[in-house]
Amino acid sequence: MYGIASLSLVSCAIPKVTELKKAQELPGEVIKTDKKTSDEFQQINLKAYFTDPQLLELFDKVVQANPDFQIAQQRVEIANSFLQRSKMDLLPSLEVGVEASGNRYGKYTMEGVGNYDTNLSPNITENQKINRDFTPNYWVGARSSWEIDAWGKLKNKKIAAQKRFLASTEGLRLLQVELFTDIANLYYQLVALDNRLAIYQKNYKLQQRAFEIVLAQREVGKATELAVQQFKAQNNNWLAEIEHIRVEIVTVEQAITTLTGSYGGDVKRGKALMPTNMEVLNKTINVENVIHSRPDVAANYYVLEASQADAKAARAAFYPKIDLGAGFGLNSFSVETFFKPSSLAGQLLGGLMVPVFNKGQLKYEFKIASKEQEIAFLNYQKSITTAFNELQSILKQTKIYERVLKLKSEEVGFLDRGVEVSNDLYLTGYANYFELINSQKSKLTAELDLLQFQHQNTRNNVLLFKALGGKLD
Repeated sequence: MYGIASLSLVSCAIPKVTELKKAQELPGEVIKTDKKTSDEFQQINLKAYFTDPQLLELFDKVVQANPDFQIAQQRVEIANSFLQRSKMDLLPSLEVGVEASGNRYGKYTMEGVGNYDTNLSPNITENQKINRDFTPNYWVGARSSWEIDAWGKLKNKKIAAQKRFLASTEGLRLLQVELFTDIANLYYQLVALDNRLAIYQKNYKLQQRAFEIVLAQREVGKATELAVQQFKAQNNNWLAEIEHIRVEIVTVEQAITTLTGSYGGDVKRGKALMPTNMEVLNKTINVENVIHSRPDVAANYYVLEASQADAKAARAAFYPKIDLGAGFGLNSFSVETFFKPSSLAGQLLGGLMVPVFNKGQLKYEFKIASKEQEIAFLNYQKSITTAFNELQSILKQTKIYERVLKLKSEEVGFLDRGVEVSNDLYLTGYANYFELINSQKSKLTAELDLLQFQHQNTRNNVLLFKALGGKLD
């Protein structure tokens, strides 16, 4: 009864673990849409979302060769090792071994007097007499110890290790998604630079046609040397821009080869930027499922669960520690009798230790674990807020880009026709060379603007894969 009362008294003084907090409730939809559809969004697959074969090849390379990804894989293995070790802590330990020692006891010691008295006893045989000059001790056998996890300390340590392992696997998935996002953005930046180069080269050829008209007009006195020089200056400006684009291409290629662990070389790529994924936009998105399928949110939730398990383990440390031990083997002080059945020896141990002077240390450790749990919740909530706002922003921008691209495409069409008209008007004397130059510049600017918006829309679609918690396999 006294032991039960003491345990009850100890329990009253032990702090309580905070329950897992729930994140703020998410809105029912990320963006409002006028179109009602019964089709529900399903988690997208990497190879179904990114269909460019050259880009998919780069994805394979980055997984195989990127050092950051390989380091993350090793960290997952470390987390797994911690998990396996925590499982072993629940089992009894077992050691098998051999021990040999020897002592020479002084004449005026308890052991020395005891051995002398023992040898004079009529109750012992000759084999039981102890060598008093040098007393050996031989032992071979097995020892086992086991901490009984009555309060769940070891169990919660195992749960914490398990949750951290799961968090590390989600962290690896997050890193993989981020690497794929970086590679995709660099890849499409390269495609955009190729298209930008093609636009300048095409417009330079058109400019040359206008320049030839001006030269012909000057020969017959219908154009001045000023017009010729203006056209030459614009030609040089465009040629310089073409060379600058080539420099940018080299820089982006170098960034891609570094991420894929290659020593330089050209990067194979297609010609088309990524179109808007209208199929995703026209489906009903379950916000709760999408947000919690993201690796960053999942990883933070596992860390939150691990931190609570740590707090529970810290709380269990306040309770008495119960240990059991056992030993069995051959034990003798002489080689002659060592292997005889009479040398068999065994030991059973049991202990119950209640923390007293280290209770203050345990309180601080519990307080630290509780604060870690609070930090983990704040990080979890932050990741959800970030994920929701990121998804909402990307979906809104995607819809806006669709309207912008339509308008800019029409603008380019109008200016294409404008260049043809300006050439005809100049030949017939209804337009001057300034109008001719300006029509060329306007067309070039409009085509570059359209390309820029197409590139931004592509970047948006790349980020949409991450925002939607896309699957990698």
